[in-house]
Amino acid sequence: MVSSAALFFCNLPTLWSTDNLIKLRDLYNKDLSFSSLAQNLNGKEVRVYGFMAPPLKAEANFFVLTKMPMSVCPFCESEADWPDDLILVYTRDIIDALPFNVPIVTKGTLDIGTKTDPETGFVSKVRLLQSEFKKYYE
Repeated sequence: MVSSAALFFCNLPTLWSTDNLIKLRDLYNKDLSFSSLAQNLNGKEVRVYGFMAPPLKAEANFFVLTKMPMSVCPFCESEADWPDDLILVYTRDIIDALPFNVPIVTKGTLDIGTKTDPETGFVSKVRLLQSEFKKYYE
């Protein structure tokens, strides 16, 4: 007899598949250089677990994915510690922001290397492109 929990996990949508589900810490070595995993997954579709930081602006098609919940925008408070484990996430559509403490899984194409966004001036080391996200426990 199969348990209801087993049936639930077997029927989760592809977004929840454990294939290529990574954590932010998996992308870096201790010296903050890119890990071999990050280098191998560059340009490939991945799923990343984390939390949506408060949006930088309304009606945006991007957000910052952080390792830990952050109740303030990591770029708006000068006293706030700059997180060294974040990903700039570009979505296909305008986002509906989620509360800062809701865990999510974001799916997109991994893009590593320092780049400056021409529209916002935001400098990022890691990005997810053409992304979508869902609550982790949805």
